Amino acid sequence: MKLNAENLSSLPAKVLRPGYERSLVRQGIVHIGVGGFHRAHEAVYTEMLLNQGQANDWGICGVGLRAEDRAMQAALASQDYLYTLVELSDGADTPVQVIGAIGDFMLADEGCDALIAKLASPDTRIVSLTITEGGYCTDDSSGQFNARLPQIQHDLEHPQAPKTVFGFLAAALMRRRNAGIAPFTLMSCDNLPHNGDVARKALLGFCALRDSALHDWVAANVSFPNAMVDRITPMTSDGHRAQLQADTGIEDSWPVVAEPFLQWVLEDKFCNGRPEWERVGVQFTDDVTPYEEMKIGLLNGAHLAMAYLGALLGHEFAHETMQDTQLRDYVRRYMDQDVTPLLAAVPGIDLNDYKDTLIERFSNTAICDQVSRLCSDGSSKFPKFVLPTLLGQIAQGRALDRTALIIAAWCHYLGGVDEKGKSYPIPDPRAAWLAEAISDGDKLTDNFLALEDVFGQKIPQSAAFKEAFQRQLERLQTLGVRATLAKVMAE
Repeated sequence: MKLNAENLSSLPAKVLRPGYERSLVRQGIVHIGVGGFHRAHEAVYTEMLLNQGQANDWGICGVGLRAEDRAMQAALASQDYLYTLVELSDGADTPVQVIGAIGDFMLADEGCDALIAKLASPDTRIVSLTITEGGYCTDDSSGQFNARLPQIQHDLEHPQAPKTVFGFLAAALMRRRNAGIAPFTLMSCDNLPHNGDVARKALLGFCALRDSALHDWVAANVSFPNAMVDRITPMTSDGHRAQLQADTGIEDSWPVVAEPFLQWVLEDKFCNGRPEWERVGVQFTDDVTPYEEMKIGLLNGAHLAMAYLGALLGHEFAHETMQDTQLRDYVRRYMDQDVTPLLAAVPGIDLNDYKDTLIERFSNTAICDQVSRLCSDGSSKFPKFVLPTLLGQIAQGRALDRTALIIAAWCHYLGGVDEKGKSYPIPDPRAAWLAEAISDGDKLTDNFLALEDVFGQKIPQSAAFKEAFQRQLERLQTLGVRATLAKVMAE
């Protein structure tokens, strides 16, 4: 049965479906970058609120700015923008829910003016983002907006025909300012530290180059709440589609699968209203910093600790790395002895319980989270997920070998061959740049750590870290992962 509005009433009784009249929902949120995570996170929280009859002003209009977004738009449009959420866990029933919170999906290449008008409409009161760590056009080493990028220069030269998210946002905010319309809140849902601050710096950086008066108006009036977002959402596979159809009869072009765990901690800083997401479990706070530092250091840092070593060992899925006792023990020790001592107290959170939950989540065999997904885009992930821990350790004079091993494993992984002799691609937009950095074996350490966009200036200047990195890399190259792990765990 093809998923669409007409067939909703014919779905099996076990399938949850929208309990509200979708035609009455107005689109108060425009979301740029509709992928699996948005559809399993912000859209799900909004769906829960809609099902309580509480959010009729807060439906979602999706937006795609890239050519790759056309496939998602076509899939959702073919089924009246409905899609299926499947929650996967070990030894439990598999809840299946049809989500209706997204009511439209616009593509930039189908008309810049229409999209700018949508963003400039008084009905649009929140613009949310999942554009990945690299989408903010920010220099990782300095944190500054990178105005030199060709696409940014294009948008400055063609302000009514932009290509980037910041070009579109600036054009829409200019219209709102000129028309006396209150601005929208810009809400990042990307998995990076201080994501609201990053979005603010990037947008203001663009606006300063376009129009100084617009920059000042945005700085004074637009809100940029920081958020900690969390839900493991692997890529949808043909197997997921086939299993959904076998279990429910639903033919969904692009369902989304996710773990049962769901968390969102959000600063209550909105300039033009917001949904009452606290009714459905969102935790609002004045300062999200301790929550995001906990999550980014423990969850995302641990993901990298297990992913690159796991990939070198030939593991395909995250749960396989946790079934590997040696690797699981290393990951837990990294959490306990390297990350936790640098964390501030987190209100309402027991860190030992949180770490136990992380190991349980990583071990979920039903979700089949791909190691290749965790390894992707390492050049953007390391500065955000591991290097803050490393910098804290360097500043406090702590032992560096476990953290150095994560970075050495990434460097070794970039060779493209695991310990079983199997080749794999390097899923990173900077893959060619990284390959060049590791091409000279005699100068590998110096050339690799000289990647300032990744490592900045302080880390390469640490003799203690350079020594630890060199030691772990040489062990991986000569002894292999198993013996290297044994040595670092014995030290």
